Amino acid sequence: MSAIRKLLFGLTAALAVVIVVGAGWLWQVAGVYGFNTILRRGGTYWITVKPDDERLSASMQLALKSPVPAVQPGSLVWQEPEIGFEVAELPVFADGREVDRIFLSRIDPARFRFVVHNAPKGDAGIDEWEHALPKAVLIVNGSYYDMHGRPDTPFISEGVAMGPQQYDAKAGAFFADANSADIRDLTHQDWASAFAGARNAMVSYPLLIGNDGQTHVNVKSRWLANRTFVAKDGSGRIVIGTTKEAFFSLDRLAEFLKASPLDLKVALNLDGGPLAHRSVRLNGYSQKFYARWEAQVDDDNVRLLRWPIPQATWAMPMVLTVEHK
Repeated sequence: MSAIRKLLFGLTAALAVVIVVGAGWLWQVAGVYGFNTILRRGGTYWITVKPDDERLSASMQLALKSPVPAVQPGSLVWQEPEIGFEVAELPVFADGREVDRIFLSRIDPARFRFVVHNAPKGDAGIDEWEHALPKAVLIVNGSYYDMHGRPDTPFISEGVAMGPQQYDAKAGAFFADANSADIRDLTHQDWASAFAGARNAMVSYPLLIGNDGQTHVNVKSRWLANRTFVAKDGSGRIVIGTTKEAFFSLDRLAEFLKASPLDLKVALNLDGGPLAHRSVRLNGYSQKFYARWEAQVDDDNVRLLRWPIPQATWAMPMVLTVEHK
């Protein structure tokens, strides 16, 4: 065997060992979910950029200025494609220009039911969820998940308890039974009692607006991402919102929602970032939104979340859906 052939053989053998060891490590850390993350979008990584980097959206660049410009809501016009299910888009303005937009659905729990689902394999994005749940008139991302794509907080899906059974929850929980839906403030109530009688439920955080009418995000942050929230208004309707851009940190989103014309009495943040997709399909009305933004900020160092296959859509291991009763 020539020296070159020996070298090639050695390199091939070394590469095979690296692949086997890497695959074993990935399986140990994240199981099937980890493999599907690689197959779907090539993995995930962070890059460090400056606050005015063109790889950030214009809204994110504006949100990273000091001070952050004050924002005001634009006009809000509701449409009702079906009785008990309304849709709207709430523009967010700063310095006279639109910096974000919140896609909204307002739902009467007496006419529609709410279901939470988990797909731990990491193979279901918004397109796959639409195919798997043809009767769902609304699909958004749900609460948080662990490295294996399983619920990271207490969770009930169609009567089946999932997620950790020992969990110290101080924020909020979404609750739904056959006849109603609610957002439970866990400031003075444990999650187990809040789940009593639930057919579908999930703990999430932070609580954006509590039962006291105040914002409950006490930490100022510059973490920017697409956001999803679930709330209840003064008429008992469930309001589900998704931001188009990543202008809001959680504390600023809470303040905006409190002052908005939505009449929200309690509001709970769900997971966010590039998995905060949204689908609405009913009675001739359709909407599909793919999220893409998340950035962690420390002083002037901005860590922007990226993935090697930019056109790929993220999987949604946790979803909240709405169906006809």
